[in-house]
Amino acid sequence: MRIGITGHRGLNEDVERQVRQLLAAALDEQRGSVTGISCIADGPDAWFAEMVLCRGGDIEVVIPAEEYRDSLPADHHPLYDRLLERASEVHHTGMTASDSAAHMAGSELLVGLADLVLAVWDGRPARGYGGTADVVAYAERCGVPVRVLWPDGASR
Repeated sequence: MRIGITGHRGLNEDVERQVRQLLAAALDEQRGSVTGISCIADGPDAWFAEMVLCRGGDIEVVIPAEEYRDSLPADHHPLYDRLLERASEVHHTGMTASDSAAHMAGSELLVGLADLVLAVWDGRPARGYGGTADVVAYAERCGVPVRVLWPDGASR
């Protein structure tokens, strides 16, 4: 099974704990090998990739832009680098600037590689082009199943 991940970044500790539990449960339900497809940003993208690897699966990394890593928080760079090093495949959009267009292009590439997309999504509209809501809508338009994971009563 090839599972992509999309989700909100910057979640508080309580929501993070709950989201990690939801991601673990979703992975535990899978039969057979899992390939996780992720942009490995801080938050759900990286948590999911780590969980897939811990369960013996493979990860494929989508890099939205050449400047993507530098646009992520500096304290996330060591984990980003470790996950990137463990990737069985790395996919590039060919874009340079790490902007909303590149992020959406990366998400579109991710959706195209996935049999299922897990969305850590509060159900609200995207705060900017390329946000989680846009990725969910794109996956649905493409006929790729989406499973929304969001803790009851949680907010961003």
